[in-house]
Order: sequence, then C-alpha cells, then structure tokens
Amino acid sequence: MRVIRTRSQERIFNLLKTIKKGISAQDIYVELRNTNQSMGLATVYRSLEALKLEGMVQVRNLTNGEALYSLAQQDKHHLTCLQCGVSIPIHQCPVHDLEDQLESSHKFKVFYHTLEFFGLCRECQVNQASEISQ
Repeated sequence: MRVIRTRSQERIFNLLKTIKKGISAQDIYVELRNTNQSMGLATVYRSLEALKLEGMVQVRNLTNGEALYSLAQQDKHHLTCLQCGVSIPIHQCPVHDLEDQLESSHKFKVFYHTLEFFGLCRECQVNQASEISQ
C-alpha cells in the first residue's frame, strides 16, 4: 500500500535524501527557506512526525534535548560524552538478533532502532583527572 504524502512531507523527505547526517527541525526549516521552498516551522514538525510514523524518518535525541532527524535507512549506534557532547559512531550491533525475535514474538514491525551509551570520552576523562589532581 503506497502512502500518500503531502507536498511538505515530500519536500522534507527529498531534503533528507541529500543530507547524510542528522539535522534538526530548525535547520530543515532554514534549508527549505534558503531554497525558496519555505513552510512554517510547525508544518516542518508535523511533516517530520508523519514521516516518522510512516517509518521513513528516524529521530535521535541528543543530551542537550535537541532532536536530529535523518532517513531511516540504517540503525544508529553511538558513544556519547556527557561532558563535551562528542558523539562517536559505533559500527557493530549486538541487538539485531533480538530485534528479529521481538518482531516475531510480539508481531511488531520494527522500522529501526538506536543504541547509545553515555559516559566520558578519553579527553574529558583526562581533563577530569587533571582537575582532581590539582
């Protein structure tokens, strides 16, 4: 069954196809404005929500509360430093088998998943250790 999208949803979907990293709704709004495809910020949020519910867009919430949107093409996994905010992608995934089991046992269609570990990066650990020793 093909989903019928609004013009706004199509514009956002096409923009996300050209961007290879997560982008905030505010930045989507600015990008569309810069290409003479402006729409209201509320419309951007509504369109992103519809695309998310369709399984076409995924959202990643950063430690500062900002939401980054991207196409739901692949699962995302990160190590995120709580001190400086650096986010290091990790490429191995220990939960793909679990995802298959959950889909089967709960009759639940999984579009994507995220896995994120929070802690301190090496640099922040060194900085913290030097502050303690002073």
